[in-house]
Amino acid sequence: MKYYKMNIAGLERQLPICRVTDDLYIAGFVIFGDPELTTACAQNLLDNAPEYDYMITAEAKGIPLIHEMARLQGNQKYMLARKGPKLYMTNILSSTVKSITTAKEQTLYLDGKDADLMKGKRILIIDDVISTGESLKALEALVSAAGGTVVGRMCILAEGDAIDRDDLYYIEELPLFNADGTVKQ
Repeated sequence: MKYYKMNIAGLERQLPICRVTDDLYIAGFVIFGDPELTTACAQNLLDNAPEYDYMITAEAKGIPLIHEMARLQGNQKYMLARKGPKLYMTNILSSTVKSITTAKEQTLYLDGKDADLMKGKRILIIDDVISTGESLKALEALVSAAGGTVVGRMCILAEGDAIDRDDLYYIEELPLFNADGTVKQ
């Protein structure tokens, strides 16, 4: 397996290069099990965040990040868009998404209780990696349906088209790769 070495929030990590299609490979970035990196990234994002009332992320890889950000902010409540409705959820809002890292279209679900809290509030969208922006669109649709206002979009890494977005704060750029492990130009 090939790896891409990079510095993220002051910490060096080796990311495995993974096949998406025959001519597109990405560096796999997972913060699960890496509390040092999670805390460093959470602090960086908070240091650059606009004023907000609540944060939201999509299940699953954004969970450790948003949880640490909320903890650093005094255990602030945050919202989670789930990949499947849960028995405890009521008055569910939903939005579909086709992400670069998932094989098929998915639906994100927001509990109506969280949607009620978001109404009229400033919402900060958090994710680990943003590439095509499809997950972002689905989260924006949920915030809009709940009556909230998106005041910022933040992630640890931006790759592909996301690098050129002017409405996105990210810590580092993550390149796309060729099959041989070289960076796509």
